[in-house]
Amino acid sequence: MKRVFLFYWAVMVALCSCGNEQERLPVLGEATMVNGKPVYPRIADFDFVNQDGHHITNASFKDKIYIADFIFLSCPTICPVMTRELKKVYDAYQTDDRVSFISHTIDPERDTIPRLKAYTETLDVSAPKWNFVTGNQDSIMKLAEKSYYSAANADSTAPGGLVHSGGFLLIDKNRNIRGVYNSLEPKETDRLLADIKRLLREQF
Repeated sequence: MKRVFLFYWAVMVALCSCGNEQERLPVLGEATMVNGKPVYPRIADFDFVNQDGHHITNASFKDKIYIADFIFLSCPTICPVMTRELKKVYDAYQTDDRVSFISHTIDPERDTIPRLKAYTETLDVSAPKWNFVTGNQDSIMKLAEKSYYSAANADSTAPGGLVHSGGFLLIDKNRNIRGVYNSLEPKETDRLLADIKRLLREQF
């Protein structure tokens, strides 16, 4: 958890230092120097299954930028708000093939493929534009913590028995994190929409 908090603190510092006039979004995470150049952390390889029963891997997002989050369908607190806000972004970019979405369930035992499919139908969203993925719980939680710097873990004292961060993460074509957004603040959804435009100008 300490690593997650430090990461979000670094994000806020980067955002405050960037100014709206800056064209390029920052690349987030601690860089290592390779041959005199900074190399930033990339999203690790993954292989999950979406609401249609199709395998979703990093290759599914080749030459795309995407927005990721971590939820579970039985979540009684922040997840409905998160999905409602992300749906606004989905609607704005529904016809833009350069932008995709992935929501990872951290409750794969209850969030079966048929349940995920039914949920996406109620939202009126579909793959491959927006993938709701399931898989091994440990793998999903490890990916959340190690690659996305996002909290996700079991907690019997929490509503629904699980805890996770409420952030949206903007990922570029190189599998780098370019922005983190508080899904519980509508103004952050507006910032995400604006940053997607900036990232599209930069990478396409």
